Amino acid sequence: MSYDDTRKIVLVGTGFVGMSYAYSLLNQGVGDELVLIDIDKRKVEGEAMDLNHGLAFAPKHMKIYGGDYVDCKDADLVVITAGLPQKEGETRLDLLNKNAKIMKEIVGNIMKSGFNGLILVASNPVDIMTYIAYKVSGLPKNHVFGSGTSLDSARLRYLLSDYLKIDSKNIHAYIVGEHGDSEFPLWSNAFVGIKPLLDVVNEHDEYKIDDLHNIYVDVRDAAYKIIARKKSTYYGIGMALCQITKVIFNDSNSIVPVSIYIDDYYGVNDLYIGMPAIINRDGIRELIKINMTKTDQEKFVKSANILKEMINQLSL
Repeated sequence: MSYDDTRKIVLVGTGFVGMSYAYSLLNQGVGDELVLIDIDKRKVEGEAMDLNHGLAFAPKHMKIYGGDYVDCKDADLVVITAGLPQKEGETRLDLLNKNAKIMKEIVGNIMKSGFNGLILVASNPVDIMTYIAYKVSGLPKNHVFGSGTSLDSARLRYLLSDYLKIDSKNIHAYIVGEHGDSEFPLWSNAFVGIKPLLDVVNEHDEYKIDDLHNIYVDVRDAAYKIIARKKSTYYGIGMALCQITKVIFNDSNSIVPVSIYIDDYYGVNDLYIGMPAIINRDGIRELIKINMTKTDQEKFVKSANILKEMINQLSL
């Protein structure tokens, strides 16, 4: 990544997720240059026009335009949201074979430009799509990562905040594992301020351990419920991607649960999976090593094995 004052983002995919991300960037003043790429060129033109018409109300000026993969050459960050959407009744893993081919082609085109920045993947199933992007790109593993469980963890914090009646900014809890049905919360590593969440629950009669399980189920199934009501999810993930972009450009060294490459971690090797990591302008600074309970370890390995099985069906 170049460290001058200009921050250039290339967005591949101008569907609901991509444009929710672009809209969040514009409203929050993140980045200086935004290039939109999509196979639908006329849609790209329209989206760029629409965003530019709102510049007068944005916190700062941004250069926004439709482009092509050649524009990736000097980009600091390429964000990939392209791919077929998840349909009602369809799991994220059902999308695997459909989107794997699309991802390989996209990343191949990105790298032909001479790109040497960071790649952030949001296309589902995100852990596997990020793994494909890493393998095809040839970039260092810390320069390629996915949105992972960032939105899932935000959903968890929101629901815990509502349940405990405490500001979500003071709740430190994470969903880890596959961004999908095998994800799970790290209750033993969750805190309300500096106090363990499980202690808070056990010390108050109005709180129940069973309620935590129900909150987890609501987080896990949130996408299905939203899709059943409005066909797709996009605002939340768009804002999550924008937050990750801010962390990168501000060199924040913030802890974010993303799809990160792991090796020799609780027996899991050569895999992208959702885990908390420290992120700055160089990408992934380091994986946060977590002391998991035996039960959590078993869930983590199970989640990893599901992803491994899917990857083994691909010819990369």
